[in-house]
Amino acid sequence: MKSSALNKRPLLLLLAFLLLVCSPAWASPVRVTDDAGNDLHFSEPPKRVVSLVPSATETIFAIGAADRLAGITHHSTGLRGAAGKAVVGGFFSPSVERIAALDPDLLIVCDFHSQTIAGMSADVPLLVMNTRHMDDAFRHMKLLGALFHRQEQAAALIAKNHRQLDLIARKVAAIPQDKRKRVMRLMGRDSIMTPGNDSFQNEMIRAAGGIAPDFGKGGSVVPVTKDEWMEYNPQFLYGCGGDRQAAEVFFSKDGWGEVDAVKQHRIYSFPCELTCRAGAHVGDFVSWLSSLIYREDFSDAGREVLPRKVIQTRPLTIDLDYVNRANVATCIIQDFPNKSLIVDFKTPRSLVSTLEGQRSGVLTVGNHYSPPPCWALMPMGGLDPLYQSICPVIGKERSSTALLFTGADMDNLAIKKETFKAMTVYALVTAGVRGNAVRMSKDMGSYYEPGTINMIFLTNMRLTPRAMTRAIISATEGKTAALQDLDIRSSYQPLNAAATGTGTDNIIVVAGDGPVIDNAGGHCKMGELIARAAYAGVREAIFKQNGIVGGRDIFQRLIDRHLSVSQLAAGSRCECLKETNAFAGRVEQVLLDPRYQGFLEAAIALSDGAERKTVNDFVLYETWCLDVAGRIAGRRVDGLVDHFSGDAYPLPLSMALNAIFTGVAAKAEP
Repeated sequence: MKSSALNKRPLLLLLAFLLLVCSPAWASPVRVTDDAGNDLHFSEPPKRVVSLVPSATETIFAIGAADRLAGITHHSTGLRGAAGKAVVGGFFSPSVERIAALDPDLLIVCDFHSQTIAGMSADVPLLVMNTRHMDDAFRHMKLLGALFHRQEQAAALIAKNHRQLDLIARKVAAIPQDKRKRVMRLMGRDSIMTPGNDSFQNEMIRAAGGIAPDFGKGGSVVPVTKDEWMEYNPQFLYGCGGDRQAAEVFFSKDGWGEVDAVKQHRIYSFPCELTCRAGAHVGDFVSWLSSLIYREDFSDAGREVLPRKVIQTRPLTIDLDYVNRANVATCIIQDFPNKSLIVDFKTPRSLVSTLEGQRSGVLTVGNHYSPPPCWALMPMGGLDPLYQSICPVIGKERSSTALLFTGADMDNLAIKKETFKAMTVYALVTAGVRGNAVRMSKDMGSYYEPGTINMIFLTNMRLTPRAMTRAIISATEGKTAALQDLDIRSSYQPLNAAATGTGTDNIIVVAGDGPVIDNAGGHCKMGELIARAAYAGVREAIFKQNGIVGGRDIFQRLIDRHLSVSQLAAGSRCECLKETNAFAGRVEQVLLDPRYQGFLEAAIALSDGAERKTVNDFVLYETWCLDVAGRIAGRRVDGLVDHFSGDAYPLPLSMALNAIFTGVAAKAEP
């Protein structure tokens, strides 16, 4: 026995050595220091993290550590890959019970969350992250990279943002100081407000080359008097969410509209995740903001600081005999990285394009992505200036090239293949639906932007002109079916109208070399393959671009309808709810309950039925509303308080909101 044990000892030592040397990086100890000066020690990176700080959540996703997140706030549910993460409430009013139920091994908070922290067990480690300056964003990227052993990814993210900021600094350096614009962020609902002098938001304005206001007030949000407003005289105004609409109420009042930005209609709205956070996308926002502030300067090719050229290519596989090569080329145009899907053919092709009609002799088809900083810089005057800007850079001839143009990133390209016997169809799809989704026949056309859902179809069959044009209908029906199943809303009438597409969609259908096919409609196999490829491609592309999935939570469904709980609380007719933040928090707590989520989801579905007039009687539904109000209140409720009514909301939605708000208010009463 003794001899046997001794013989095993070298083997055991060898195994121990191998475990030490070969153990994965994620299993090694971690030590970080947070913004409160607390030193945190972990034997390995935490695995069940709850983040209450949206900028931290965004960075965790950006460095590839999202699998470590067990819970997030509803402000982060729009991130790609957030579906399925537990929602613990909002930033302002997270649920202590929800957090505790997830048994976190780390809770990421900021100073605002003192009340939440007080309700948590002392055994839960806290990581305090306060973002007051742009430099904090880079420090947090590095900290989170170390925490999750994603140092390389964090370093790459930091470098990307610094490159973007350095580029803008070079571009605006050429603009004389007396030509710099006065730029102000709009905030507030009942009065005009703006970030304080020392906020990261004013730092972003200065990084974009703007002159930020200096009213001698520090803090995240400060009030602006009429005299300060008039003396500063902003030339460029921007906000997010409902900031612009709220501020426009003041522009109609005496004096408030007499500033340059209002008179010249230079008022813009950006996504909240860009304006309100100094995080993983600070460089993206500063670039976009600067390009709008100095549109004329940035549009001047003589002022570009980088050469126009292809800097990277990524090959794609398209298994069709007539395809020579396919790739995504990243190229510098107007100083910003554009991306082009390029498919080259061995022999000239015939095709149909909804952008250019029927064409022949085409050797290249593609889909060109212009990033947000280029949107205001694009040449006007039709398609030729666009082709003249792009073709020389990607090395193609205008006469033999057919392109589509989009604001959806080529990194989010979806490639779908459908086959039946000898038939093959490829769909190359990009899609984004956050900006200009429309319901045709209801929404008005008023402007043009780059195409937002673009589809290129390649088939091995020789489609006739009739079949190619018929394929456009099959593809469009497949696209619209995907939008309907995802409940994509019209950007212009989100409460009342589901989207059928965006206002700038385009399609190219390319004919192959196989047997002739003269029909691609819904009753034939080719039409079926095209529609199926379109449906799958649109769903995947929307997920990649916008993070939208079918089973998203109720908070995201409200955002899709341009609503939020805080906005609803602020707009309520009941004077007792003017303590809006606290009341909104109580409503959010109720909506974390799956029962009440389902109730509000049913109201949303009924609202669409009411709009189509397929559901007309809501007498029994009112009984359900009374029951829900009573369940929330914990006692009988005899009637619903009319918080939301009139034409502003569909009837079933207003009834459901009245029920929830009535129940929450009644529960708070003694």
